[in-house]
Amino acid sequence: MSSSPSLHPDIVSNPRAFLRQLFDAAVARALPLANTAEFLPPVPKGRTLVLGAGKAGGAMAHAVEALWPKDAPLSGLVVTRYGHTPERPDGVPTRLKVVEASHPVPDAAGLAAAEEILSLTHGLTQDDLVLCLISGGGSALLTLPAVGLSLSEKQSINQALLKSGANIGEMNCVRKHLSRIKGGRLAAACAPAQVVTLAISDVPGDDPSVIASGPTVPDATTCADALAILKRYRIEISPAVLTALESAEWESPKPGDAAFQETTVHLIATPQQSLLAAAAWAEAKGLRAYVLSDELEGESREVGKVHAALARASAHGKSPFIKPCVILSGGETTVTIRAVKDKADPKSREGRGGRAGEFCMGLALALQGQAGVWALAADTDGIDGIEDNAGALVTPDTLERGRQAGRSLDEHLEANDAYAYFQALNDLVFSGPTHTNVNDFRAILVL
Repeated sequence: MSSSPSLHPDIVSNPRAFLRQLFDAAVARALPLANTAEFLPPVPKGRTLVLGAGKAGGAMAHAVEALWPKDAPLSGLVVTRYGHTPERPDGVPTRLKVVEASHPVPDAAGLAAAEEILSLTHGLTQDDLVLCLISGGGSALLTLPAVGLSLSEKQSINQALLKSGANIGEMNCVRKHLSRIKGGRLAAACAPAQVVTLAISDVPGDDPSVIASGPTVPDATTCADALAILKRYRIEISPAVLTALESAEWESPKPGDAAFQETTVHLIATPQQSLLAAAAWAEAKGLRAYVLSDELEGESREVGKVHAALARASAHGKSPFIKPCVILSGGETTVTIRAVKDKADPKSREGRGGRAGEFCMGLALALQGQAGVWALAADTDGIDGIEDNAGALVTPDTLERGRQAGRSLDEHLEANDAYAYFQALNDLVFSGPTHTNVNDFRAILVL
């Protein structure tokens, strides 16, 4: 993308505020109420049942309630993360039940919600419509362990996967094969009703079978794939789980299965759309905007180093990214937890922080105070990992201010402790729950 030559003075005078405006523009593009109407199907002859799960679940449910004809029957249940149910828009009738549960590690509330969702599918006919509202986070929120698997063991496996460095596709492959509702099983339970899925993508490639572990779409992965992933990351499982996966007892419905004959999937918001919205905002301010990719994966700190190399090359005039500019990217990086609290060692600690903070530490360390480069990285759901911040900011003097505050970036990176480092600099980014989720957002401003 290219820009007009007139750079808005606010960008130079307050780069922090400008970066936050880009993040807000990306989030606004993905809000459910602005993206749902065009994808709603006609009112069916029978009843309309709404089922769903994800961090955007509450906002998606409210959008459907606001847009669905007020004289048409509407009922159902959607589960979202604790604290992620937005205020109901004025004048919107309460027709759908929204409950909250734990994320990223499932809990009993998520189990109860999944059981109720599955029970609501009983008695559906071909005259009925099921609207499935799916967004990122649904894998943990829609938890219904496979027969013979306890919730506690599923929680342990999930926690181990989150710390392993496995990417989202690998984690969701395992989750699908440890579930009675994900991996297409919800769609199978809804047959013969028409199933229309409205999804907000939070995954690289926007594959519906990966978003929230694809409860309404066919699953091309296998029990053998799931077992291989568990072995690759040395995740401990019980003999019963091993036997079930080896025997394919917990296999998911595959492409071509009759259960999917009456299913349709619409992506109502994607990471690329949000990046383009941020780019348009930048260009309106007279700044060149380059969208690097919406599918970046890998270790957060290493992705940060790559972005630093691009920014430094642009700053030195050795890049096709012509300064002044902003370089935008998305995707879903990972953090391998290396530091574990040692109770016998008072100096040891297990750090706080998520993918965005880890990215910012890797970026700042590689930039080494490069003049003219500012950056913001944040999760578009407003929560970086399990903390209360969305992400963090990097400035040309991040390292120097860290030293003045008595903070070693190397030590914080070793401890996966981004939260404490950027908190000491007052450079954490807070948005609160955004009620959507199109995953990582990164903006590197080069002046």
